[in-house]
Amino acid sequence: MESAERLHPPAPVLEIAHTLTSAGYESWCVGGAVRDALLGHTNLDWDLATAATPAQVQRLFRRTIPVGVEFGTVGVLDDAGTMHEVTTFRRDVQTDGRHAVVEFGASLDEDLARRDFTINAIAYSPGTRELRDPFDGRGDLARGVLRAVGDPQARMREDRLRALRAMRFAARFEFEIEPATWRAIEDSAPHLGRLSMERVQQEIEKTMAQVEHPGMAFRMWRDSGALAVLAPALARIGDLALATLDQLPRAMSAEQSRRTMNRLTALLLDTPPSVARATLRELRFSNDRARWIGDVIERWHEVVAPVRQALERPEGPSDATVRRWVATIGRTRVDALLRVADARFRAERETGAGNVSDASVRWLYRRAIRIAHRDPIETGDLAVDGADLMRSGIAAGPRVGAVLRALLEWVLEDPTRNTPDRLLAHVRELAGDSTSS
Repeated sequence: MESAERLHPPAPVLEIAHTLTSAGYESWCVGGAVRDALLGHTNLDWDLATAATPAQVQRLFRRTIPVGVEFGTVGVLDDAGTMHEVTTFRRDVQTDGRHAVVEFGASLDEDLARRDFTINAIAYSPGTRELRDPFDGRGDLARGVLRAVGDPQARMREDRLRALRAMRFAARFEFEIEPATWRAIEDSAPHLGRLSMERVQQEIEKTMAQVEHPGMAFRMWRDSGALAVLAPALARIGDLALATLDQLPRAMSAEQSRRTMNRLTALLLDTPPSVARATLRELRFSNDRARWIGDVIERWHEVVAPVRQALERPEGPSDATVRRWVATIGRTRVDALLRVADARFRAERETGAGNVSDASVRWLYRRAIRIAHRDPIETGDLAVDGADLMRSGIAAGPRVGAVLRALLEWVLEDPTRNTPDRLLAHVRELAGDSTSS
């Protein structure tokens, strides 16, 4: 990391920088892409900082988007339509812990001085291949240390979100947080309620998506006091829940968003379902997501004890038992619940708190998925419906539903029973039992 050899901005970024410098405006690549390149990581979002004002940037480029002109940021569209952020050098003149009033006309070093952490305060000139690193960010990258730029207390007061960002970066890169910066994070925790829940939710989403072992981040949220302010239901989250979270893979693309759902489920797994739903809604997750996760957690609390007991026995559960579990969990939820269960059982083994084997969980997963896709596990899967029952003499009303549920229970024991003739014959048996009783 002693040179700029790892820094290779994409061609459109180089073209934008060349256009700016050719017009007489100093321009540098800044931010996460520079940091990640120095670490050897891929980052597609290369941002530029420049001496040009937003108006000057807009005049220089044919296609722009005013993404944050009041804060100095203009989006410049390249020939492929990809947007690249170009931000004017700026200094903060006022902040309330959430929003800053900025002033243009600053130098590059002044612009870097307003940034959050030293590893994010490194600039690279595509034209001269010079690295500007006034706060030894490269040294902290090499040491594996996350350190605030300048006075940590001042940095946290300027933007309370920085406390959460610090814990995400430390977990993502597996860095230690420098002691003075950690104290500033702890001191900032009581003030985090000033953040909008939308920003907190976004930070949780980024942590789930970017961090290989997010339990490290949320352990810091807990230990700093951030969870007590932002999600009181998780203030005392246990290490086993955090270890469960770490066993689940992160989403590597938008198509894998279910992985993030599984991680959110694991985070809230030990809370009552109603509390999980309420916590997610308070954090501004969608009603659909809150409901889904709450439902998975509710089914988890219903089946985890019998599942664990059965998997610990050498003979394992019967097919009829697995069918009843799948019926309880629900066809659309069984994959998510069993993946989270697998993560919990692995976490338990690693801490010496359980002995459900990988092999038994794999067997259960394969069996449950086959059952979910093949066997009748809902009343809608039965070969007869309410109309058939009424034609057979069952009076309309609640009795119809009760008989359908009884038939399903009978079929869960043996799916070959799911034929119209056998089901209607069993209805007559049920009616006879009811008459005799």
